[in-house]
Amino acid sequence: MNLRLALLTGTCLSLTIPALAAPALAEEVNVYSHRQPELVQPLFDAFTKETGIAVNVAFVDKGMVERLVAEGDRSPADLVMTVDIARLTQVVDAGVTQAVDDPALNAAIPPAFRDPDGHWFSLTARARIVYAAKDRVAPADVTTYEDLADPKWKGRICTRSGTSDYNVALTAAYLAHHGEEATKTWLEGLKANLARKPEGGDRDQVKAIWAGQCDISLGNTYYMGKMLSDPEQKAWAESVNIVFPVFEGGGTHMNISGVAMTKAAPNHDAALKLMEFLASDEAQEIYAQTNHEFPIKPGVARSELVASWGDFTPDTLTLKEVADLRPAALKLVEEVNFDG
Repeated sequence: MNLRLALLTGTCLSLTIPALAAPALAEEVNVYSHRQPELVQPLFDAFTKETGIAVNVAFVDKGMVERLVAEGDRSPADLVMTVDIARLTQVVDAGVTQAVDDPALNAAIPPAFRDPDGHWFSLTARARIVYAAKDRVAPADVTTYEDLADPKWKGRICTRSGTSDYNVALTAAYLAHHGEEATKTWLEGLKANLARKPEGGDRDQVKAIWAGQCDISLGNTYYMGKMLSDPEQKAWAESVNIVFPVFEGGGTHMNISGVAMTKAAPNHDAALKLMEFLASDEAQEIYAQTNHEFPIKPGVARSELVASWGDFTPDTLTLKEVADLRPAALKLVEEVNFDG
């Protein structure tokens, strides 16, 4: 492991070995990841097996931007991997990334899913959908995001915090479609329909449906796959259907996970190889099969489970439009005291 990365991530290394006796380090890449280790490790293992390049990962749950800014040019990080377009743009806006103009990446990732200036690239997509109780909600009962504010759902909806990245992105998309006044009214209506105060993560909402505390919840598609593979959570997953709501005049809200190269990038060439690998057919298939996400690269098939959820129409808003409206969306969430 790169010494600087090890020290920064709290790994205890013995410093008693004489420096001259230490062997030369093999080629490596250092990654700061907001994604849970178990979600990305299969990809890194496959990359190392194919290239011989080691991947050192520091899981950074909070304060990634602040950390990169503080480290500056001395940062050991080559790549940043995170979820949600807002997180990616926050890293870019902090001035700690560099542009990458690479033919392989540009060919693999459609223009709508990468930064025009090359500072970030999407790796997977997920839909923000509705989980609906099989025994209490007919799939046809859930149609649009706008409909979630209808009084017919009063006391029947569960969700995580309105200030969570995923819900702020959904609110930003609503704002892009309908404007400020309508979005605020929608948030107020959605809040009035909650069965309980927002809490927990997306899987906790499905558990609440299973327990009869509410009938529908907002969530990301890939959590269904995660729950079905967990013996404790399988019953929760089997109690709900996945429904793909749309915006009136639009489609189903989408978000992404992505990668950016840091400005410091001490292992630039190896890091670029990892980026290219993550956009390859092999890595995109690993994402699809192990994480139950939608591959970004055209032509890579969804997993059998994901395909079983059916087809849907993705919304046509660009990721940049959603990211640009995030501050305004968060302000509206706080104005209506959504979590209160």
